[in-house]
Amino acid sequence: MNSETASLGADRADRAGAAPGGPAETVLVRRPGPRERDPVRAHRRRLALEISLAVAVPTVLILLWQLAAYRHWIDPRVYPAPSTIAADGWQRAADGKLWPDVWATLQRVIAGYAAGTAAGYAVGLLMGAVRIVRAALEPLLDALYVVPKLALLPVFLNMFGLGEGPQIALVATTVFFFVWISTMAAVMGVAEGYREAGQVFGAGPWQMFRHVLLPASLPQVLVGMRVAAGVAVLVIVASEQIAADSGLGHLVFDSRALFQNDVMFVGIVCVAVLGVVFSELVRFVGRRLTPWAPRDRGRPQS
Repeated sequence: MNSETASLGADRADRAGAAPGGPAETVLVRRPGPRERDPVRAHRRRLALEISLAVAVPTVLILLWQLAAYRHWIDPRVYPAPSTIAADGWQRAADGKLWPDVWATLQRVIAGYAAGTAAGYAVGLLMGAVRIVRAALEPLLDALYVVPKLALLPVFLNMFGLGEGPQIALVATTVFFFVWISTMAAVMGVAEGYREAGQVFGAGPWQMFRHVLLPASLPQVLVGMRVAAGVAVLVIVASEQIAADSGLGHLVFDSRALFQNDVMFVGIVCVAVLGVVFSELVRFVGRRLTPWAPRDRGRPQS
C-alpha cells in the first residue's frame, strides 16, 4: 500500500466519523491504462501487431523453404523452391492453362454450396422450431452424417452419370450437414426470454421468425456456413482427383502421376487461395447481414 492510498483511506475514515486509532477504510485507486485513455490508438496498435504476425509467419516459412531447396537440404525435384512454383504458376496463368481448371472447380463449389446451404438452412430451421419434426428426422440425419461423404461418390455416379452432377451433389451433401447442424442448434439455442417477449407482443408465426428467431440465430448459422465453405473446397478437390477430367483436384493428381511436382504445388496453392477467398467472402457477407453480432476483427467494440 503506497502513501497516497493510505492517506486517502485515513481521510475517508475521518470523514465517516471513525474513532481515533480505529481501523481506517482502505480505498484502492486504479489509474486508467493506455487502452482506456486512447482505445482507438490501442486498437490500431494491436491490429498492426496482428497483421504483422500474420504476414511474418508464412513469409519466414517460405524463406526457409526457399533456402532449404537452394542449399539442397531437401530434394528440389520433389519439393520445388517457392520461386520455381511461383514462376511456373505465373507462366501457366499467362498461357491460359491454369484458368480452365480454376473455373471448373469454382463452378462446382458455387453450385454445390448454394444448393447445400439452401437445403440445410430450411431443414435446420424447421427441425429447430418444430419439435415433432426434429424427433422424426434427427435419428436418420445423424446416421447419414457419420457416413464419409466421399463414400457417396459412387452412388452419385450411378445416379447422375459422368459429368458435373456427381461433383455438385457431393459438395451439396457435405455442405447440407454442416449448415443443418449449425442452424438447428442456433434456433434451439435462442433464449427463451426472446420467445416470451415475442409472445407478449402478440407475434404470429411469421413475425416470430422474422423478428425473433432469424436475428437471434443468424450469427451462429453464418459460422456454420463459413466452415462449410472451407469444407466444400476440400471435398471438391478430393472428388476431382477421383472422378473428373478437369479442375484443380485433377490438376494436382495428374501432375503428381507425371512427376511434375512444380505443377502439383501450383494446384495446391490455388486450392489454398480459393478456400481462403471463399471463406472470407462468406465472412464478409455475414458481417453485413448481422451488424449486431460480435465481431472478431475490425473496429473496437463500444
